[in-house]
Amino acid sequence: MNKYQKIFLTFFYTGLSPKAPGTMGTLASIPFGLLFLHYLGPWLLMLITIVTTIIAIRVVDSYEAISETHDNQQIVIDETVGVWTTIFITSFFVKDILILSILSFLLFRLYDITKPLFIGYIDKEISGGNGVILDDILAGIFAGITNIIIIYFLF
Repeated sequence: MNKYQKIFLTFFYTGLSPKAPGTMGTLASIPFGLLFLHYLGPWLLMLITIVTTIIAIRVVDSYEAISETHDNQQIVIDETVGVWTTIFITSFFVKDILILSILSFLLFRLYDITKPLFIGYIDKEISGGNGVILDDILAGIFAGITNIIIIYFLF
C-alpha cells in the first residue's frame, strides 16, 4: 500500500489507533461531514459520499488483493462513508449541529458494531471492497432512519 492509499484507507491515519480504530475513524469523519454539510449542503455531501464510496471500493479491492486480508481493522474509510450517510439523512430533520453529531455518532456506531439483520450478512458474505464498504453504508442508512424516529418522538 502506498502512502496515499494508507492516508485514504485509514482516514488520515485514524485507523492506526491501537484502540477502537473504527470509533476513531468515525469521530474524525464527523467534522468533515459537518463542514461539507454546512458549506456545500446536503446534496453535495451525498455526492462526495458516493464518490468516496466508489473510490474506496476500488482502493480496498486493490489493497485486499495485495495483502490477502479482508476488512483489516485499520481500514476506516468505510466508517467515513457510513457516518456521512447518517449525517446526510439526519440533517433534513435536525438543524442543531450538536444533536446531529451525537445522534449520528451513537446510532451509526451501534449499527456498525452490532451489525443487525442483513448488515452482518453483507459483512460476512460479500467479499472485497463491496463487502467492506456496503455494510457500513447500510449501518448509516439504518442509523439515519432511527435518528428520524427518535427525533419524531422526542422533539
